[in-house]
Amino acid sequence: MLTEEQQALRAAVRDLLTDRAASPQVRAAMESETGIDRDLWTRLGRDLDVLGLVVPEEYGGAGAGHVERAVVQEELGRALAPTPFLGSAVLATDALLALDDEEARRELLPRLVSGELIATVAVAEPGTPWGPGATTATASGDGWTLDGTKTPVVAGDLADVLLVVATTPDGPAWFRVDAADVERTTLTTLDPTRRLAKVVLRGTPARRLESADPAGALERVADLATIALAAEQLGGLQRVLEMATDYAKVRVQFGRAIGSYQAVKHGLADVHSDWELGLSALRYAAWAADEAPDEVPVAAALVATFFGPAYFKAAEACVQYHGGIGYTWEHDAHLYYKRAKSTELLFGAPGRDRARLADRLGV
Repeated sequence: MLTEEQQALRAAVRDLLTDRAASPQVRAAMESETGIDRDLWTRLGRDLDVLGLVVPEEYGGAGAGHVERAVVQEELGRALAPTPFLGSAVLATDALLALDDEEARRELLPRLVSGELIATVAVAEPGTPWGPGATTATASGDGWTLDGTKTPVVAGDLADVLLVVATTPDGPAWFRVDAADVERTTLTTLDPTRRLAKVVLRGTPARRLESADPAGALERVADLATIALAAEQLGGLQRVLEMATDYAKVRVQFGRAIGSYQAVKHGLADVHSDWELGLSALRYAAWAADEAPDEVPVAAALVATFFGPAYFKAAEACVQYHGGIGYTWEHDAHLYYKRAKSTELLFGAPGRDRARLADRLGV
C-alpha cells in the first residue's frame, strides 16, 4: 500500500501528465527534432521536483526513495510521456550515487535534479547488452581517451553528459564524457516514443570517475534501472488494460457488447491478474532498493523476467480487442504495443533475464 504522501505524489504527476502529455502532445513530441517535450521536462524538475527523488538533500534532491520514483515511473509509462527520465533521472543519477566520485556528484547531481542538465549512461554494445564490451580506455600524460561504439544509448542523442563504461588494463571503469566530443546518431527504432542513439568514441577525451568497485557499481545501476523500467511497464500495462476494458464495454457485435463474450472476459481477466501480480512484485522490488539492498539482485531479476512478457501480452490483447481500429496509426494502441516490445528488449533478451534469475536463486 502507498502512503498518503505517495498517493498525493501520484495524483500530482498524473495531473501534470494529463495536461502536458495527452495523446496529441505525445505525438507532436515524438515527431519533433528532439523527440521530447522540453517544457514538460522543466516542469517535472522545477514544479514537481521529481527528477531527484532518490538523490540526497545535500545534492539538491528530495531525499525520498525508489518507491516514490517507481510511482512517478508508473505514471510516465502510463502516459508514454516524452521525456529522458529513464536516461537522466534513473541511469545517470543512479550511476553517480553508486560511484565514489564526490566531485562529480556535487557538480552534476544538482543540475540533473533541476532538469537543467540531461545525462545518461553508455554501456550496451552489440553482443554485450550490459558490460564494457569492446570499448577501451587509454591513459596518457594528457589524461584518458576512449575508443569504441555504444548502442543503444537511452537518450544518447539528447544528453549533455555521458557516463561511459569502458575496459582499462586493470578492468572495467567509469568515465565522464562531454557529449560535444562524441559522434551521435539517432537510431530508427520500433518505438517512436523513446529516443535511442548510437555513440561513437574516437580518441574521445574523458575523465575517469572514482570507484572502489566499478563492476559492482555497474551491477547496482543495472538492477535499479531494471526496477525503474518495470515500474514504467506496470503503468503501461495498466493503461492498455483500461483501454481494452473500456472499449469492450461499448463495442457491439452481433447485438452484444464484445465484453460480454467469454473469450474477451477471460482474456481481460488474465491481463488484470498479471497487473495485480506485477504490482506486488514491483512494490517489493522498489522497497528492497530502499530498505534491503541484499535482496535487490533477485528482486530486479524477478521483475525483469515477469514484466517484459506480461506488458507485451497485454498490449497485444489491447490491439486485438480494438479490432481494425487498433491497427491504425491514429489510435494509440500501437504506440503501447511498440513501447511494450521495446522495453522487453531494452536491457537484453527475455532469455537472459530468466537465466539471471535462475543464477541468482542458485537453481
